[in-house]
Formats: sequence, structure tokens, C-alpha cells
Amino acid sequence: MGEGLMDIWKIGIVAAPLGDLFRAGRIDQPISWVEGQGAYRFLADPFGLERNGAFFVFAEAYDYRTRLGAIDVLRFDPDRTLRERRRCLTEPWHLSYPVVFEDEGETWMLPEASRSGRLTLYRATRFPDAWEGVAILDLPHVAIDATPFRHEGRWWLLYAAEGALHLAFADVLTGPWHAHPDSPLTRDPRGARPGGTPVRVDGRLCAPVQDCSRTYGGAIRPLWFDALTPERAVTRLGDPILAPVSAGTFRDGLHSMSACGPVTLIDVKRIERSLLRLPVDLLGRSRRAARGWRARAPRTPAR
Repeated sequence: MGEGLMDIWKIGIVAAPLGDLFRAGRIDQPISWVEGQGAYRFLADPFGLERNGAFFVFAEAYDYRTRLGAIDVLRFDPDRTLRERRRCLTEPWHLSYPVVFEDEGETWMLPEASRSGRLTLYRATRFPDAWEGVAILDLPHVAIDATPFRHEGRWWLLYAAEGALHLAFADVLTGPWHAHPDSPLTRDPRGARPGGTPVRVDGRLCAPVQDCSRTYGGAIRPLWFDALTPERAVTRLGDPILAPVSAGTFRDGLHSMSACGPVTLIDVKRIERSLLRLPVDLLGRSRRAARGWRARAPRTPAR
């Protein structure tokens, strides 16, 4: 991203399930937005679970001054009123894209953590705000935005690496994981990075992927699976879904669409021009140097 430009994101809860949005190819339902993060900060990458009528939304909390992301959890009432927000996971490296899901009576999180050089699976020791790392998923690449899902008795994993969309599968969540023979599925920038939770739409498997052909996280496209077995994967990209009109000034991108029971979680962006960006970057670099580690660019491409 150019000098003095920042991607500022905000998250919203759409009053419709993800499958309905894919069928319609647009977002025009009522949306509850989470506002007011303050200067140089944002919330992005929302994933969630519905429990007892409440929605628990996990999101990246990013601060340009430290250039680090942590994971916050936000609790919403059934009417989508925000009741509580707290920090639930931090590491010395940048965290984002906190995919949360349930399996075998446990609650799991698989956040993006490519700066650590590995992909760590976490388990909730006290839902929703206490997590422990329990396994490192062994893959051929350092995975970005890894997205697990179940299909026909197996675990599958979509992830980005080296400018391409990769696919792996395993019999159990902790592995061993096997690279699919048709991986990478695509190097097309219109769909080479995951962007939310895979779902079934009228019996067909569909995964949201990011269209970064114009700008990082510019839109979401449905990636339709016409076939998926350990031997064969056939996919095709659908038309882009853009940020909704109700996003107002945050219509420069739509980065993720995640299923959460009867609602869909999204994030949208505004490209902000700020003369203070350079001193903020310098401050962030000095703080990283003081911690004794070197960070790469944040979750967006190099600015």
C-alpha cells in the first residue's frame, strides 16, 4: 500500500445465513456494525459460534502503532447488541483470522500466525477467553488464513501460500495432513486466498475466497466445488460479492464472510489517507526493535 495509506476495517453481523448471501450474490440485509475502534486500530477477520442464543465473535484486533494483531472475543445478545468484549489470545507474533469451530465436544481455534513460521491449533480451556496450543499442523508451506472444514468423513484445509490457494486433507484434525494432488487449486488473484467458512448451498460445497485483483480484500467470491475427493478436486469461481451500500465509507473492500448460525459475519474496509502514517510506522518499528524481534508486514500486502 502506498505512502500514507492504511486499510481500516470494521466488522458487521448480517441478519441472514451465509448460504442465502451466496444464492443472492449480494448483501442487502440489515447489518449490525461494530464501530469506534479509535485511531490506527481496527477489528477484522470475524469468526463466530452461536451458543444459547448469544453470538460469540472472535476477531483480529490490530494496532498500526505496534503492527501486531491479537484475538478479541465479543459477545452479542440475540438481537445483535454488543454486551462484552475482551482479549482472549495474544502471542509475541501477529495473530489474525481466528477460525473457531467445534468437534468431539471441544472448541477449537486455528488463527493465522505465519510470522511464527508454523500453524498452531488451540483448544478452549475456558470458553470463550482461555486457550492453549495443543498441536502444530505439519504442512508443506507456512499456511496463511488456513480454513478447516469437514467433508465426507475427512478434515480438509484450504490455505494460501506463495501466491496460490492450496488444499490438504487428513483423517483426524491434528494430522498427519496430506497435500492434495490437485493442489494448488488456483494462482488467480481473484481467488487465491481463503476468506471465511465453507458451507453447503443447496447440497453443494462452497468456500468464500478473497478477490485481491484490484486491492487486498477487495471482494469475496464463492469457490464452488464440483468434485472433492482425496484423488480429485474440481472448482470454479463465482461472481464477486462487494461490500454492501450500508457500509458507507467502508466500501473499498469486503474481506471475509463467515457463517455463524442464522447470521453471517463480515468485514469491510476503508482506505484511509493519513499524513501521520510515517511517524506511526517509525514508532511501530522502534517498539518491535525493543522487543528484539523483526516483524514482517502486517496482514495486508506491503504498504
